[in-house]
Order: sequence, then C-alpha cells, then structure tokens
Amino acid sequence: MALPIDPTAIKSDDIGEERAVLHMEHEEAIEHVREAFTDAGFGVATEFSPSELLNEKVDAGRDPYYVLGACNPAMADRALDATDNQLGALFPCNVVIWEEEPGTQVVYHVSIMRIARLVGIAPDNAEMADIVADTGELVDAAIANLDAADE
Repeated sequence: MALPIDPTAIKSDDIGEERAVLHMEHEEAIEHVREAFTDAGFGVATEFSPSELLNEKVDAGRDPYYVLGACNPAMADRALDATDNQLGALFPCNVVIWEEEPGTQVVYHVSIMRIARLVGIAPDNAEMADIVADTGELVDAAIANLDAADE
C-alpha cells in the first residue's frame, strides 16, 4: 500500500517537531517538563512509562522513557469543534522524555494539530490555522520554560 503522502518530504516544521535536551536525572526531568507545560497553560491528562511496562511485560530492557499527555482544554475544545470531533482520536498532545544517557534527557513533542491537517483529519482552513498557531505558541512557551530552567 502506497502512502498518500511522501514521508521523506515532510519537514520538522510541518509536524511542529520540538526537541530539548535537559541535563538532569530522568525523574527530575519528568517533574521539570510537567511544570514547564503546566506553566504554559497545559494540564497533564494522562501519564505513563512505556519503558516500565515493556520491561515488565516483555523484558525489553528499555532505558527510562516517559509520556506526559498534555492538554489545554480551550485548544482541545476548539479543535474538536473544527474537526467534527475527529481530532480526539489523537488526544492528548504527548510530550515524551527519554534518557539518552544518565544525566541527559531528551524531551520530544510533535503537533497533533499539524499532523491532523497533513493526514486530512483537520480541515485546511483559517479556523484550523488559528488553532495550530495558538497551540504552537503555547508549546513554544513550554519549551522556553524548559530551556530557561535548564540553564
């Protein structure tokens, strides 16, 4: 089956990809990321450790990896309205933290709003463009919070 889009043509900006590196221990990084996103207007709707689950269930031997399901209720409400409720299939906006090496954590996020537009879940119109921009500003603020506190 051929993909409807060429993945090699997608640029980091197309999916709102954000990365930050934190020089701290994994548990400290989880708290730091939670606080940075909360301070930027997100709540944490769900969280879990895939590495703990996989290490327990299939003896995967994974290094620490954690998912924070961040959500800004106002943005979520607007996005559901703009997509006839379909964007909820991508909720929440996940922020992942993985240990690259002891004392070094990578924080990674992609924009579900941008991805939804790319795959046709969300319309390519002015209303959705505003939601993408507004959500992007919130994420930018959260990433800036990460960088400011890691200095």
